[in-house]
Amino acid sequence: MPLLIDNDEIDRIVVWPKGNWKKLFRTLRWWRLIREIRDFLVELRAERYDLALDLQGLFKSGIWAWLSGARERVGLGSREGSGLLMTRVVDRKGGDPRRIGSEYLHLAQELGLQADDFFMHVGVSTADEAAAAEIAQSHGPAGYVVGCPFTTRPQKHWVEAYWADLARQLYERLGARLVLLGGPGDREAAARIAAAAGEAVDNRVGETSLTGAAAIISHARLLIGVDTGLTHMGPAFNVPTIALFGSTCPYLETGRDNTVVIYHELPCSPCRRNPTCGGRFDCLTGISVDEVMGQVERLLSRAESMA
Repeated sequence: MPLLIDNDEIDRIVVWPKGNWKKLFRTLRWWRLIREIRDFLVELRAERYDLALDLQGLFKSGIWAWLSGARERVGLGSREGSGLLMTRVVDRKGGDPRRIGSEYLHLAQELGLQADDFFMHVGVSTADEAAAAEIAQSHGPAGYVVGCPFTTRPQKHWVEAYWADLARQLYERLGARLVLLGGPGDREAAARIAAAAGEAVDNRVGETSLTGAAAIISHARLLIGVDTGLTHMGPAFNVPTIALFGSTCPYLETGRDNTVVIYHELPCSPCRRNPTCGGRFDCLTGISVDEVMGQVERLLSRAESMA
């Protein structure tokens, strides 16, 4: 939800208090739960909606689209019986799977919306913007490159030693330090990369909110990351981006000329959640620092020629 609060394209946010309802249910506070459900439904229906979109396509999301009172309810790839709650279901696989956000682009097209310039819109607060501007100023005229090395599964990670080597080369060739971003659970891995790279790394892992990280990305000279949410913010802000894919199926079409996906297709890839390589992760270890640096120089040269 933090990414929605400061999004100027959103007029109203209604938050389902799921955690509080579970607590009331566990503690047998039935009347309080009933009152809260009633009040929530009143708030949900305070606007007379013409259209509700269920982008998850699950029963738990479809039920709210139905309860919203919207006359038209469109589900994206509805399953778990949620299609019965919709007035229309759009096939999630109807678009070009090579294109990032293809399912949402396809939905927009099916609804007859203007979708020529179709990119994620990220809202950033005034405070986050001010903090990011201060960081950018501290890096001087050379600017900085954002690194997003962390995600939920090891088979989506690039090698830590590669990140350290990459940071040193960025600093030596461009004078730009690598700003590492990630969550609190990534601190130990980030500390190892920072220790190996020395002054070439500015480690901000675990220090920012999600929107704070987004603001830092918006000021970056370039972004390099694995298949994780922060990496997708690069194209959203039109920041030159290099995405490193291995075990997951990549989006080879990003809609941006300044975004490149590096993906070495192997017989076993994409393995998604079921690696068969015994932990070698050849799909990612095969991406060399030199290959990434080649793309760095190409993208930055292009950006400078267009400035």
